[in-house]
Amino acid sequence: MDDSGIKKQNWDVKETELFLEILKELDMKKCLDGRKVRNNKLFKVAHRRMTAAGYHRSVDQLKFRWKLLKSAYYKCKREPDSPAPTKIQGWWRYEKTMIAIMESRHPLVGAGVNSDRNDEVTEDSDGDASMLHWPQPCPDNSTQNLGLIIKMDPEVDSQPNIGFIGAGNMAFGIAKGILSGDVPPVNLKVSAPSSRNLGRFQELGIAVTHSNIELVCGSDVVFVAVKPHLVPPVLNEISLHLTHRHIIVSVAAGVTLATLEELLPENSAVIRLMPNLPCLVQEGAILFSRGSHARPEDGALLHSLVHRCGLVEEGPEAWIDIHTGLSGSGVAFVYLFAEALAEGAVKMGMPSALAHSIASQTVLGAGRLLRESGKHPAQLRAEVCTPGGTTIYGLHTLEQGGVRAATMSAVQSATERARELGQTSAARSRK
Repeated sequence: MDDSGIKKQNWDVKETELFLEILKELDMKKCLDGRKVRNNKLFKVAHRRMTAAGYHRSVDQLKFRWKLLKSAYYKCKREPDSPAPTKIQGWWRYEKTMIAIMESRHPLVGAGVNSDRNDEVTEDSDGDASMLHWPQPCPDNSTQNLGLIIKMDPEVDSQPNIGFIGAGNMAFGIAKGILSGDVPPVNLKVSAPSSRNLGRFQELGIAVTHSNIELVCGSDVVFVAVKPHLVPPVLNEISLHLTHRHIIVSVAAGVTLATLEELLPENSAVIRLMPNLPCLVQEGAILFSRGSHARPEDGALLHSLVHRCGLVEEGPEAWIDIHTGLSGSGVAFVYLFAEALAEGAVKMGMPSALAHSIASQTVLGAGRLLRESGKHPAQLRAEVCTPGGTTIYGLHTLEQGGVRAATMSAVQSATERARELGQTSAARSRK
């Protein structure tokens, strides 16, 4: 590193104070000496935040400034009666923050909370295990290992603790998708009032509980995967145990972001997500929308967690109910069509088992070709038809039966019902 290029610009007091506050937030204690600063990714995060605040420094300049500040801190520790370090103008304004960074250990952990973690970091370590804040302990759970909070910049390489309130198909499908990525089973937990659906989660190595509060206290991202009418009582139960570090992800149909934010503590980070049943086989279609206090980083974190579930897109909340009609309910429409295909073949003399097998493969193959070709459905349909052939005759019959209009009406009806559920849920939450 060429120090001359790094030192060419002077730092003012406010810039240094901001820099230290950022490092303090990112938990830069026990950074050892300046020969190898602990975690390069943290400095990239700090660089972006400094730039957003109007201070344009390179990552190397930030590292060098930290090196000087640490040297000044160690000199004061060795020689407490010596004059302030000459290289650091205004050192007396930074000393308190430097002490907080270098000497504090898990300031957010209550005195009664036990931890089995080893926080000693060697010079060659990236220190990922100890760079993050710990959450506030929950009442009546003071001996629980609460885990790490990672709701920070997605460039920080760590995995969150994820909780699912509800153990239905949507929760199971999303959990399977998350596990197929880089998140280990130990980072997941599921709560449900009964044990009926918990066995399949345990088979995946996921911990289970009957306590929503226990789950929330040990989680960073909480999926609320219950029926819409159960959302208000569930959120009322857990609200006292939420911190600004939590991200709440609702998969309840029709429950709006406004309703969720009204039920949760002020400034809660809320995301509304609508998956569909094929998430069970990682071929789902997911649309999500962020609430008014959820940051782009929160959306990026959610995307990184569920992207193995299938197609994942972010959009305005107005699209969520449409997505419910198109893809959430649309799955059942496709199943009905596949069933009718098979029954048509049975009518013409094919064995039922074979007919249903071929029908499912037909739907699968047609969907994959549609997705991978990038062509409009009408273009692919035209490619199957030949003049005077079997397909055009069959399509004519479908059109006579009104299949196109009926399908469009089905999407419309399902969308409108999703909106009705949202209005009902909002009215219930205000009572």
